[in-house]
Amino acid sequence: MGKSDVIARLDRVVHDFAVRCRFFHEPLTPGRARSFVKQHWKNTRQRNSVLKLRVATNCPDWELRMRIIGACAEELIADHAHGGGRPHWQILEELGAHIGMTREEIRTAPMEPSQELCWAAWDGLMSNKHWLEGLVANTCAERVNLPGYGEGEFRKKGWFGIERDRWGKLFGLAEEKLEFFELHTEADLAHSNLGWHAVAEHAARLAMEDAVVEACRKNLVVWEHYLGGIAAAGDRDSG
Repeated sequence: MGKSDVIARLDRVVHDFAVRCRFFHEPLTPGRARSFVKQHWKNTRQRNSVLKLRVATNCPDWELRMRIIGACAEELIADHAHGGGRPHWQILEELGAHIGMTREEIRTAPMEPSQELCWAAWDGLMSNKHWLEGLVANTCAERVNLPGYGEGEFRKKGWFGIERDRWGKLFGLAEEKLEFFELHTEADLAHSNLGWHAVAEHAARLAMEDAVVEACRKNLVVWEHYLGGIAAAGDRDSG
């Protein structure tokens, strides 16, 4: 099986996720939006300061390792290419402020049990697996932010393209206040293409095609539960 065959199989798994994940297709509410900011702020920091760096540590390809670390630095320290020198978590904080949240509220929000469970699942999928399976976990969720998966408008715009429209309409936000979603569409294209093609190339070389496709499926199951937990917490926050 060649590299293009692996990519086609991975793309099919992402497409199925885009079609079935309820969070993408159910209405956005103020409670769900606030829940997304609070939980995803934590997740952005945890995945990039802990889990993705473990994948980089296990990666034997020095150039690929440095590129993973560079992508984490954009998320955590400063994104000069897409974020004006700010880390992505800070831009997410700013999005929260635009919808009436305080930085203290975002930073001190308790973790939802669903997120604790997902972090434990990702730890198992990223820390104790072959580095190539860990790289899939780094990459697969970013794919759904890009156009080409799912159906209808979702396929045309990708998840964060849809979210940019939904948040703008719900809160009356101008385009410049929706920077977080535009930022991730651009940054995720770069980060995800790096990982996607590296996964396919190494999978074909190491005869791990089935393993990486299964790793992609499992990771997206966790993402589906993660987003479902955000939705459930948001539905309890109906104020």
